[in-house]
Amino acid sequence: MVVKARRLLLLALLAVGVAQATTLVFLDVAGLTRSSTLVVRAKVRTVAARWTKDGGRIMTDAVMDVTETWKGTPTRELVVIQPGGEVGDVGQIVHGTVRFTPGEDVVVFLEPRGDRYLLTGMVQGRFKVETSSDGRSTYARQELEGEALFLDPSTRRPVSPGGVVLPIDTLRAQVLAAAAITVPLEPTRPSPVKVTP
Repeated sequence: MVVKARRLLLLALLAVGVAQATTLVFLDVAGLTRSSTLVVRAKVRTVAARWTKDGGRIMTDAVMDVTETWKGTPTRELVVIQPGGEVGDVGQIVHGTVRFTPGEDVVVFLEPRGDRYLLTGMVQGRFKVETSSDGRSTYARQELEGEALFLDPSTRRPVSPGGVVLPIDTLRAQVLAAAAITVPLEPTRPSPVKVTP
């Protein structure tokens, strides 16, 4: 009976359609970097979907081996979680997520959730690292696929951003520049505090 109810839930979710698409504020590389606690280049080791403890949702875990840390505290491995996935003959689709593949080389922008991480800006927070056919250059490709609606961060109006393709060294330089912390040369004085009774 529980499986039948889950199948009905899946069918109901699919019937809702694009009107319920995920809405995301568009973030460029600098915005992704500032919004992330950790930015790393990593190799995807495994990808597995599971039911949540309450049995109401499916989550997908991607275990990754970190090869470079561009922002945040270095770590050797991490787990990126995303809502949705397939367990047995039941699946849940969440627009704005990405599909990781074992062996894939990626740059990910991450926010902590306990001892795991979420992609910053969902689909926006993953860049695939690819090598040119002649093997001479490596670049990072952001694919803004799926049924997500992107909003301009200033106007909150819909925008249609294209995915970004950058040489890997350019992406790294942009992340490092956005992550740079400026420290004031002189101590700053606190501003006067207004107390209202």
